Amino acid sequence: MNAERIDLYGLTREELRLQCVRWGLAPVHAAKVWSHLYLDLAADLSPAAMPKLPERVRACIAAAAAPGVLATAARTDSADGWTRKFLLGLTDGGAVETVLMRYPGRVTACVSSQAGCAMGCVFCATGQMGFRRHLTAGEIVAQAVHVARMARAEPGEGGDRLRNIVLMGMGEPLHNYEAVMRAVEILLDPAGLALAADHITLSTVGVAPAILRLAREPRPPHLAVSLHAATQEERAALVPAAKRWPLEELMAACAAYSAATGRRILYEWTLIAGRNDSPDHARAVGRLLQGLPAQVNLIPLNPTEGYGGAPAELGAARAFQRVLAEEFSLPCTIRQRRGIDIAAGCGQLAQTD
Repeated sequence: MNAERIDLYGLTREELRLQCVRWGLAPVHAAKVWSHLYLDLAADLSPAAMPKLPERVRACIAAAAAPGVLATAARTDSADGWTRKFLLGLTDGGAVETVLMRYPGRVTACVSSQAGCAMGCVFCATGQMGFRRHLTAGEIVAQAVHVARMARAEPGEGGDRLRNIVLMGMGEPLHNYEAVMRAVEILLDPAGLALAADHITLSTVGVAPAILRLAREPRPPHLAVSLHAATQEERAALVPAAKRWPLEELMAACAAYSAATGRRILYEWTLIAGRNDSPDHARAVGRLLQGLPAQVNLIPLNPTEGYGGAPAELGAARAFQRVLAEEFSLPCTIRQRRGIDIAAGCGQLAQTD
């Protein structure tokens, strides 16, 4: 990656204004560049693709700015038409997967924060590929812009505008904290994609110190925690990061986050047949979360090549849900699955060589 060039997607609106001043341009030109990026959703940042901008502005961008736009190396559409998965090329030759998901009334982007992942969750394809590098804030923002562009170009169920972002793609967002939070700041800008803070959800395997830090942010995204087990021993077997941040420390950080933000946390539970899908497992979850502002999201295991477990049957998922609702008054949903046929579901994203 050429560090001398500036990735425009990695700049806040004020930083873009200051950069234009450093280039010797009038600040008013920054608004035109910003509009080109986020309102026009430009697919090309070459001078020829920016006819609305003065020649001098185009020359500065051509000379000093990085391409920014991530090239589509591959696209796969689900059979039902609700989901599209994109393999987006990075400037260093790597790639990440990004997903457009349609639901009635909304379009959601599932965005990656890293190439690979260091957390090593045994049932996750990204964890199985290992860690390659952090993404920059610009690379994270560029994925959201790509999905927004696709939604506008090919409108369908859910409309033509990106409404929600879930940082649940490749990588552990809180392992790449600075870049992720800068990207969130850019995505929230009311003059840009104008996403609402409560329409961005960040999913973590439980980086406890970063959860505490997130609780102090002025506009934190919603938090989802990949729980998967209700005892330290069982969780560490599924989520190796639990050895570094034990369950007790994680739950204390989650309680602090909810107390500071007033928000309910979404606790994600991948249901693996015969391993964590029994009513007794549900009762253990209920006891663990009792008294906390919590919601449980049950996710039947999605298949990956590197893990031989099987997804829980729907009957087991519903029985689990009933225990939490009837015995513990905990709201619990079963994940509406999207893109399983194209390996675009939870835990299936990866980039193979």
